[in-house]
Amino acid sequence: MSGILYLCATPIGNLEDITLRVLRTLKEADLIAAEDTRNTIKLLNHFNIKTPMTSYHEHNKTSKAVYLVGRLLDGINIALVTDAGTPGISDPGEEIVKKAYEAGIQVTSLPGACACITALTLSGLPTRRFAFEAFLPSDKKERKTIISSIKDETRTTIIYEAPHHLKNTLSELYSTLGNRKITICRELTKIHETVQLTTLQEAENYYRQNQPKGEYVLILEGCSIDEIETKKQENWQQISISSHMDIYLSKGIPKKEAMKKVASDRGISKRDVYNYLLNSNE
Repeated sequence: MSGILYLCATPIGNLEDITLRVLRTLKEADLIAAEDTRNTIKLLNHFNIKTPMTSYHEHNKTSKAVYLVGRLLDGINIALVTDAGTPGISDPGEEIVKKAYEAGIQVTSLPGACACITALTLSGLPTRRFAFEAFLPSDKKERKTIISSIKDETRTTIIYEAPHHLKNTLSELYSTLGNRKITICRELTKIHETVQLTTLQEAENYYRQNQPKGEYVLILEGCSIDEIETKKQENWQQISISSHMDIYLSKGIPKKEAMKKVASDRGISKRDVYNYLLNSNE
């Protein structure tokens, strides 16, 4: 019988946020795979847990995942923990989960603290639909592409950010997205937790005068559907109705259906399209 891989959510700040199930699993597991054993030992010592540990992090995730899967196949139960929060969310946990499934190993997740969800519920912004971007890429070209894609994102967007990058990130977001609503969550569940409901312009001005401290989660308001439709209509206005019709006709769409699509695209009536085409042919 192979062992079980337990994904154990640990506190993102306040140690009281750990669950009884996670504590029991950490005690009963044969091995704990930790993102940073120096951080995890503090948690284990606080709860008097003596289970042996091994490191599993971004720089050894491929080779170490192979090793850990081997141990699981030998019947060893492994508890995976990240520095803070839920394993697999913006950390190397996804690699070992994938390899465990490929090897036919049972994986189970023990729910608990998660910074992105905690921040989302505190944001005061819509929570029904959201997109999680985690940390933006460091590569300038890739970063620009991601931020540009957020411009037309109608869902609330969640971004993680370190204090030394916060000013630049706010500046980039403001210059690309405009003055959109944003909630800035800092040091969640800790003594100095702050939740700042503001706008990108106000946030950029604030952090120009105040030095960022602690870990941040940024919750961005999505672009409204009305705004998206307005942009589409504005784009169509750049070509004539005749050229617009030709686009659909070239795809084999019947003339009546093409007129209906053009009217919808431009936010006008089908009769307006008909009258334009009629007059332009005279």
